Amino acid sequence: MLIRLMGVMIGVCINLQFFTSIPVRKQLPMNRFYLSYALRTFPVLGLVQGAIYASVLYVLQSYTPFSDLIIAFCLWLLLIILSGGIHLDGLIDTSDAYFSYTVVEERLEIMKDPRVGAFGVLVLIVFLIGRLVILYELVRLAGEAIYVLVIFVPFLGKMLMGTYLQLMPTARNNGMAHLFQQGASRFFGFVYGFYLLVIGTGVYFLNVDLLVFYLTLTITMAVAGYTLAGKVKKNFGGITGDTLGASSEGVEFVLWITLWLLHSFAMV
Repeated sequence: MLIRLMGVMIGVCINLQFFTSIPVRKQLPMNRFYLSYALRTFPVLGLVQGAIYASVLYVLQSYTPFSDLIIAFCLWLLLIILSGGIHLDGLIDTSDAYFSYTVVEERLEIMKDPRVGAFGVLVLIVFLIGRLVILYELVRLAGEAIYVLVIFVPFLGKMLMGTYLQLMPTARNNGMAHLFQQGASRFFGFVYGFYLLVIGTGVYFLNVDLLVFYLTLTITMAVAGYTLAGKVKKNFGGITGDTLGASSEGVEFVLWITLWLLHSFAMV
């Protein structure tokens, strides 16, 4: 039990060190055992991020005189800062490669190029402006329920990343995706299913009306993730660190839009 607890703690720290700007200034073991726990705790990383987003949103709305636009901008900036921009970098590189309309091998080479192309810049601009607009609309409509709903977006987004690392082939025999995939386990479905069940049960007892939102977001994540996985495999031959980052940002953006639509029409 103690060994497993240590595995969970180190797995969470590995994820924080790799995928956030939260300082974890310690050299962590990266063998298969601890990488397996890193994969199992991807949803925990999402819950941590979501809890930070919700807390900051609550504090800004409750204890500051800031306008909705300024609050939305602060939340928008927090999403970038907390991730360290690592996923946005992947979005840029993947966009440049995807819109090159060339063969898989050349696309992989384009992603390794440190230079930024026009398509990468255009996609980033549209993506960031779009996310700011959606966050503003959510802040403008925000009620008590929004603080819970915000947590679901990174939770489901990181669950998708973990699922890709467990199930999809890697495009290269090196890099971040190949490293983390060493921790893949055939039991991950039970672990991720347990997360979904526990969160769903908690939502049910907290506010049964929110369960519909939770289930809708979960189904949206599954459908969008499945569709995107096919495109990644077809156009890149498998996952890389860049396509993982792009997929995470893309699916989370879809979830933000879905949350806004649900919140607007259901009037939570």
